[in-house]
Amino acid sequence: MVAASVVQPRPAVLADRVARTRVHDVLLVLGAALFTALLSQLSIAVPGSPVPITGQTLAVMLTAAALGPMRGMLGQVAYVLMGAVGLPFYSRGASGFEHVLGATGGFLVGFIPAAFLVGLAARRGLDRSAWKALPLFVAGQLVIFAIGVPWLAFVARLEVATALQKGFLPFVPGALVKAAIAAMLMTLCWRLGRSRRA
Repeated sequence: MVAASVVQPRPAVLADRVARTRVHDVLLVLGAALFTALLSQLSIAVPGSPVPITGQTLAVMLTAAALGPMRGMLGQVAYVLMGAVGLPFYSRGASGFEHVLGATGGFLVGFIPAAFLVGLAARRGLDRSAWKALPLFVAGQLVIFAIGVPWLAFVARLEVATALQKGFLPFVPGALVKAAIAAMLMTLCWRLGRSRRA
């Protein structure tokens, strides 16, 4: 009798290499929230804008691609909720529901659908080469802006053009740089993973 060889399924996202139980999934979700909180402390004020340049969106892109749609999205839900209830997780150690409901709250809320969509695309393999990952991470950040800028305009009672000047245009160069960093890091992680299996 010949024993059938067990073929390991190809991981859809990087986290599938380590996630074996629900406990692993919970730890990955909490890790995503904490990583986002850490990079949110990298903050640069933009003159004339209530929105700072932070490392948050880089964290959102990386964790979403690495964890997949559900874990990535839940990581951002956890991040937003933990900051809302008082943990100093937002930019410059800020916290509280007033930040979620305030002028910049739309960007925080935007992390959640952006993480889901980036994770979904990563599950289809779009994070494995830099040339596919770069437009994916640009698109992911555009989702955040698509929610954050109208929210800013509504809450701060700004004209659309003013909201774009304060909440979008100054952040385009940084978004492109963060997309490039995320694309290179994800590609490198996949290459290292393949070389370890070889």
